Amino acid sequence: MEKQLIGKAKQAALEVLLHNMNGPYHGLPRTAGWGYPEPYTRDLLITALGIGVSGNDPLKESMVKVLETLAGTQSKNGHIPSLVHDQENRGASDTTPLFLLATGIFRKIMDQPDFLEEAVQKAMTWMEFQKPADSGLVAQQPTSDWRDEQWVPGYGLFVNTLTYSYLKLFDKQEQANEILKEMSRFALTDKPYYALWTYKVYSSERFDLLGNSLAILSGIIPVSNAKDIIAWIEDECAGMRLKGELAVDLPPNLFPFIEPGDLDWITRYQYFNQPGEYHNGGIWPFVCGFYIAALVACEQYQLAGEKLIVLGKALQAAADQSKNLQFGFNEWLKAQSGKPAGQDWQSWSASMYIYAAECVATKRTPFFENIR
Repeated sequence: MEKQLIGKAKQAALEVLLHNMNGPYHGLPRTAGWGYPEPYTRDLLITALGIGVSGNDPLKESMVKVLETLAGTQSKNGHIPSLVHDQENRGASDTTPLFLLATGIFRKIMDQPDFLEEAVQKAMTWMEFQKPADSGLVAQQPTSDWRDEQWVPGYGLFVNTLTYSYLKLFDKQEQANEILKEMSRFALTDKPYYALWTYKVYSSERFDLLGNSLAILSGIIPVSNAKDIIAWIEDECAGMRLKGELAVDLPPNLFPFIEPGDLDWITRYQYFNQPGEYHNGGIWPFVCGFYIAALVACEQYQLAGEKLIVLGKALQAAADQSKNLQFGFNEWLKAQSGKPAGQDWQSWSASMYIYAAECVATKRTPFFENIR
């Protein structure tokens, strides 16, 4: 029965990606099935992982079109825009490293080692100029990565794990080692995981599921330490469920939640980022996909399989019956209730389910095996 669920969810995820493949902007993919018709760069680049293992040629061709379009809308200094088709929509810190990661992956898939070489070199030059010390960690401005309602100042964990990953993928070992040497800045004295962000003597001790999952998946965090992090995550989530803060056996993207009155609470959060919602502790299916892949990287195969089933059931429960859907693939779920929120049939939610399912089935993490 559980294998049937996974199979149905994978098939539904493929249908989502095929449905979203041709959007209204220059024939580029849309970000979600009915809402978000725009081709958001970070969302579509993250879909490269699921598309890369899907075996579906039209989807692969669509991703190539995304990458080629971004090479054309790239700034003269090498920055990748936030919307694939809009050269003027700029400001994100994660789009350029995601472009490099996705291009590196598709070079291997296509067996074209020089694919988009000029754009790759420009993007790498841009990333070098994001390093205040001329080496090591990449810095970012607040609100400029995927958390558009939550500030990540200084050195963000997510962006640096992305940067490390593409450097390893392109065999830039010396530059990758520079980042690795400085990852101790993210270390916390009394917690096993890496900080969400760090700058000088400051850091955030809230747990960033995406950043830590990528740190595990890319090999930044050794397996022995990674297993301690996973044990901590599962213990913390069990405690949250007992307190009624978590309704689903999946980790929120951020916890503990930012509460009104906390030093990092921002007034605007009361409208867009309540505790357990959106970036402030919502359950994001695409992030859970990265977590499941990280579990596989640590050889936690049974736990990875269990989480894949829980994720499939959560996506099934979120289906909009009025649209005759079997699976919702929503943007995020409210932590305290599991209630779906944001747009459904989200491309990166669908793609990362396909990728996570492939990891569980093969006990491998495609594209990250050699990175680790």
